[in-house]
Amino acid sequence: MSALQTSPAPVLTRSAVHLRRVTRLFDGLPAVTQIQLEIAEGEIVWLRGTNGSGKSTLLRVIATALSPTFGEGSVLGHDLRKDRDRIRGRVDLLGHQSRLYGDLTAEENLRFACTLYGLGRQNPAPALERVGLEEVAHVRAAKFSQGMRQRLALARCLIRDPDLVLLDEPYAGLDADARVLVDDLLADARVRGRTVVLASHEAPPEELFGRDVWLDAGRVVQTSANPPVRNGSC
Repeated sequence: MSALQTSPAPVLTRSAVHLRRVTRLFDGLPAVTQIQLEIAEGEIVWLRGTNGSGKSTLLRVIATALSPTFGEGSVLGHDLRKDRDRIRGRVDLLGHQSRLYGDLTAEENLRFACTLYGLGRQNPAPALERVGLEEVAHVRAAKFSQGMRQRLALARCLIRDPDLVLLDEPYAGLDADARVLVDDLLADARVRGRTVVLASHEAPPEELFGRDVWLDAGRVVQTSANPPVRNGSC
């Protein structure tokens, strides 16, 4: 599906992410501070901010890769501290670390993901074809370029079809054709009512997200439904 062929966003009802005064410290220093944030199910949010503003840390807290030092919250109705396994079963984080297995082929990586998340014996071929990796399905991921690894991580996300997708600089290292894949993922998520939080220096197409949230020095400083800046930077 092309990113330009979008349908109206679904009616937003329940909360997908609800953070209350969340703070995360590293060596006593705050990476994010007193975060108050609510994201509705089906909402696509562009998370903005300069390097060091706390975007990656915030995504990792939502994904339960990091625990809050202070504060509390819920993700998809599950407690951020007590229900980490339940959250992880419904969330996919595409970050700087692709979490791929270099000794496995592209196809084997997807089959292993299906096994890991209890998805049964799905055919990985359609997902590999969609991201343009069908011709290297039997090549070990260790031989892939950064862009190819990003494509494979996107394929894993497609085959998992999580309720909440967290994207950390997903356009980094991608060529023009692969960048369209990210936009297609956003468009598909919008139509299917999935929730997406995208942290990026680059603006996604404005028809594909409903709100932007600015971080500065680890704090939410602005949130807007109609972002005024469209120059591709933040």
